[in-house]
Amino acid sequence: MADGPLIVQSDRTVLLEVAHPDAESARHELAIFAELERAPEHIHTYRITRLGLWNARAAGHDADDMLNTLDRWSRFPVPPSVSVDIRETVNRYGRLVIERNEEGELVLRSSDPAVLTQVAGNKRIQPLLIGHPSPDTYLVDAWARGQVKQELLKIGWPAEDLAGYTPGTPHEIELAEGGWAVRPYQREAVDAFSEGGSGVVVLPCGAGKTIVGAAAMADTKTTTLILVTNTVSARQWRDELLKRTSLTAEEIGEYSGQSKEIKPVTIATYQILTAKRKGEYAHLALLDALDWGLIVYDEVHLLPAPVFKLTADLQARRRIGLTATLVREDGREGDVFSLIGPKRFDAPWKQIEAQGFISPAVCYEVRIDLPPDDRLEYAAATDDERYRLAASAPAKISVVRDLIDKHPGERILVIGQYLDQLQTLSDALGAPQITGATPVDEREELYRQFREGEISLLIVSKVANFSIDLPEASVAIQVSGTFGSRQEEAQRLGRLLRPKESGHTASFYTLIARDTVDQDYAQNRQRFLAEQGYSYTIMDADEVAA
Repeated sequence: MADGPLIVQSDRTVLLEVAHPDAESARHELAIFAELERAPEHIHTYRITRLGLWNARAAGHDADDMLNTLDRWSRFPVPPSVSVDIRETVNRYGRLVIERNEEGELVLRSSDPAVLTQVAGNKRIQPLLIGHPSPDTYLVDAWARGQVKQELLKIGWPAEDLAGYTPGTPHEIELAEGGWAVRPYQREAVDAFSEGGSGVVVLPCGAGKTIVGAAAMADTKTTTLILVTNTVSARQWRDELLKRTSLTAEEIGEYSGQSKEIKPVTIATYQILTAKRKGEYAHLALLDALDWGLIVYDEVHLLPAPVFKLTADLQARRRIGLTATLVREDGREGDVFSLIGPKRFDAPWKQIEAQGFISPAVCYEVRIDLPPDDRLEYAAATDDERYRLAASAPAKISVVRDLIDKHPGERILVIGQYLDQLQTLSDALGAPQITGATPVDEREELYRQFREGEISLLIVSKVANFSIDLPEASVAIQVSGTFGSRQEEAQRLGRLLRPKESGHTASFYTLIARDTVDQDYAQNRQRFLAEQGYSYTIMDADEVAA
């Protein structure tokens, strides 16, 4: 009997023994088609999902490749039901193809008449089809390319999109030379995207997703629309492109609440794209303002739901999504697959950390007992009020102060959800705060002071979750969050992962009110860190003060 590092179970979970000498080789092959679900120290749990299998198939791996991986590394025989299920699921991808006929019309084609008849009869797909010119094809309404893919995925028949892309208006973009180089994993990510035409690249915060975007632009050499989470992120993209590419300031436009420039490379915020006036999207013209050849979706896991609908109409344009996690709290990972494209590249956080490209981090949960009066108030509160009372408990203030004292000379972020809590902390600690109400120029000045060491403590709301470059931040103290959001946990840890000149190992603290819903929600947020291989040390507040 083989002594491999994997145990494949009939429920399509796969256990990986981390200490096994072949664990890394097995992990590398397994991650192509299975999603890491839990990653404590000794045994990691992967799950084989339909979407994971189709993502792998879209990237060029067939069922034999995947089953060979399981057979090669498994300690026990792979359950026959799993083998059959994998083969049948994988073989569904590509049985339906969206392409263009000789007349340039959009068609849905299949060599399996039964499958084609089945999907064409679906009540949500039928209205999108406008003709049946041959036994193996249906004509697809010209506008419906994205919607057909969405509906096909929902009924378990993902279509391979081979209908091609408009080249857009050519625009010369080169990567700048001198003092830096595209890292090997970044180059792999860009090559995988370029080969597939559209899709998603998954990299940890701090691993240089912006460089991947810039390199993709240099490969495609076309007018580009970049969609980002907020104005600060837009400015950081502009600065990075000016530094890393041949683009000049005159070639890059910002399209946000404050500026409406349209240039060969235009950076727009999701907020402006989803802004409505009299019930209509007021800035839809941006999507056709130029003949875009590439659309970049930064933080694609945060794509607002309305942007999916707008993206359904952009299927003729090449698209690249950049993200640290494909987890979406709204469960719309399938829409990312259908409309942005399948996952083209995914690098584990710990692997990039081991290569020295992101900073190591240790994570702590600090549990705090509420005083009797606060416990009574919590107990008497309605369900809607309880999380806010627990998350913003005044008892957390002294613990924050103790943690700051434990890290002299380090740059520290205190991160929270509730503005009154942040104001109280700002007053108590004598530290500046940044919230959504802070003007962009003032935010950028405070970030600059923090980066350059003029201030070492910042109180920040969730505006600092996204795309903020603070490489020397080595401590984050999370006092409250958005309920159980794993996305948010990824972003907040990501603030600490950029490599540091100081050499400090990053410390990530989450303050929890014991025996409350605060503790329940924290367990869900921690799942993301466990998935990435970060273990949690649970501390009592008394230990911090000691």
